[in-house]
Amino acid sequence: MTDAQMGLVVATPAIIVMALLLYRMGVLQKGGLATAVLASLAIAVVLFLEQ
Repeated sequence: MTDAQMGLVVATPAIIVMALLLYRMGVLQKGGLATAVLASLAIAVVLFLEQ
């Protein structure tokens, strides 16, 4: 596993956790939470497979 892939493995869950925290604080609505989670997962998968 390359350094870039390790970065994706670490950063993606961090982004998802941050989105969940923002949702719990009332900053994000469900649609924003879903968009943030799905976008981060899609980007991570594409970048992980291209490395």
